[in-house]
Amino acid sequence: MQRPFFRFAMLGALLCSSWAAQAAAPLLQDGKKTLYQRVLTTPSCRLFASASDKDGKPVPAFSRFYIYERQEQGDQVRLHVGPDSQGKTVGWLDKACTVDWKMQLTLAFTNPANRDRMLFFKERSMLEQALDTPDPATIIAPLRQALRTDSQADGVLAQEPEYFVDLQKQFYLLPVLSGEEIMTENGFRTRLLNVASVTDKTPEQIEQEKQAQQQVQRAAQIKAFSAAVVFVIDSTISMDPYIERTREAVRKVYAKVEEQGLSSQVKFGLLAFRSNVKESPGIEYLTHMYADPNTVTSSEDFLAKVADLKQAKVSTVAYDEDAYAGVLHALDKVDWTSFGARYVVLITDAGALEGSSPYSSTGLDATQLRIEAANPGVAIYTLHLKTPSGKNNHAKAADQYRELSTYTGTQTSLYYPVNAGDVNQFGAMVDSLATAITEQVKVAYQGGDAIGSASRAQAPADTATQQMLSDAELIGHAMRLAYLGKETGTSAPEVFQAWISDRDLIRQNVPTTDVRVLLTKAQLSDLSDVVRQILEAANQGLISPTDMFNRLRSVAAAMGTDPSKLKQESGTRLAEMGLMGEYLEDLPYQSTVLTLDEDTWASWDALSQEKFIRELSTKLRHYARYNADADRWVSLAEGADARDDVYPVPLEMMP
Repeated sequence: MQRPFFRFAMLGALLCSSWAAQAAAPLLQDGKKTLYQRVLTTPSCRLFASASDKDGKPVPAFSRFYIYERQEQGDQVRLHVGPDSQGKTVGWLDKACTVDWKMQLTLAFTNPANRDRMLFFKERSMLEQALDTPDPATIIAPLRQALRTDSQADGVLAQEPEYFVDLQKQFYLLPVLSGEEIMTENGFRTRLLNVASVTDKTPEQIEQEKQAQQQVQRAAQIKAFSAAVVFVIDSTISMDPYIERTREAVRKVYAKVEEQGLSSQVKFGLLAFRSNVKESPGIEYLTHMYADPNTVTSSEDFLAKVADLKQAKVSTVAYDEDAYAGVLHALDKVDWTSFGARYVVLITDAGALEGSSPYSSTGLDATQLRIEAANPGVAIYTLHLKTPSGKNNHAKAADQYRELSTYTGTQTSLYYPVNAGDVNQFGAMVDSLATAITEQVKVAYQGGDAIGSASRAQAPADTATQQMLSDAELIGHAMRLAYLGKETGTSAPEVFQAWISDRDLIRQNVPTTDVRVLLTKAQLSDLSDVVRQILEAANQGLISPTDMFNRLRSVAAAMGTDPSKLKQESGTRLAEMGLMGEYLEDLPYQSTVLTLDEDTWASWDALSQEKFIRELSTKLRHYARYNADADRWVSLAEGADARDDVYPVPLEMMP
């Protein structure tokens, strides 16, 4: 089942009409051999039956069309277009109402809970001025003040909505028209992006919806806010005390929940993980769901479901356990859709098997799991039990779990070590966390939605728990913003063509958007094949850098690369060999793979080379997961051939 970015109700009828025709292939972009010319429609576009027709039918905004032919009629240019690149044409558009879309990139807002709302600038120069200033607040603060008092500011076309807009649930498309990566005055690498943005509704519909939203009471909407907390717990040898203490924490919290009449608002679940069963059959299972929050009815029911959970009787194959398998099980198998707040609490005393490990069941690393968690909007807390027996494993595990537990919505790391694996400290942290989440739901139920609403009657004594509760309050606020955005039908700004930064203008370490590359099945397949070839050559290059790059030149030649590009110089970069598709050439990011040459590879030590291979291997495994993820392949035009469906690949997952 495909999940389209947006609906094309009127376009569907047009594409099924007798206008459909067959053409050879779309026109190529200037200087490209494989990339076709594409346009996006604006709200004023109409689709005509012929190049000379005067009467056309409206086309939804941001319909993506391929250009098959151009005809000039005086000062006017008309485009013969089709919904895909497979030869089907459906009519003609006035070029004046379209925007060229050369890079198939789009953006998604991050959650605005811990940053200012993003500004859309009319001119690039004004945005650059702010980023080139040591103190950007001197420029930005007056603009924000003007927006608060007059709802407008000179040079600013619009600002991001107050509530979080979920790309999966509420229509918006922020296509990137052009982009460039720069370094700000304060030393942060930032992308300047020229984007287009428009909703698929008429101005009249937008105004009606705004009026309707003003009439709706926030309290009534936020009252239905609910939370699911799924404990993902290591059940290998030595974990019994922590398993029992987790049960005790949930038992105590459930008592408060039921006492306050919030049983339908707060649900708990629990699943356990171990490791590779084939290598250690006695451990019984890899992962096991004991209690799904969607099926738990009461505290008694939860405790009955988890009563049989005990630590394993035999050791696993390695000190690291398959924690990622437990997290992925929770992300994939729990139905999170009915919950506004979504939490996984990982509890373990060991590191996680890396995706490159022969014992890993997922083939994924912390970065990939973090990206997967962002899709359903799940926050992953990690309580890392730093027991004395694992002292040689602590540093590695800490790095893994800090990355895994960085909540994308706020860039907050939800990693909390428990020194010496102290059961009492662990118990206090679990108690506090479960209580804090429950308190946030209670505040929401009473009509609150702002940060600071969740009261803390008794502040915990230790600093670690205080930090955890502070983070929990911020994450809870972000999730309430996301929930309100969905419930109020918050739309993306009604702005067309503007300049933005993908980082907060003042707190420049905080991202405002996630950049997605929209790859077709063929492009993803080609990318996987080339990455696999690079990996095989890189493994050979551990012995001989020259052999590695000679092999890559042979691969490039087999792919039809111009022989003049296959120079023998050691400074020739992979990008210059023509190995990668043209869709990668103009992307606004720094690629380790594309900029790699023989001299650089030879200058790296063995650890750096192995790290490069490991990271590329993990990305390759993630491409296989994308290919199999039927729900997130999307069509950008109604009636388009399925071969032109795209997958929104995060930019950081590109090689």
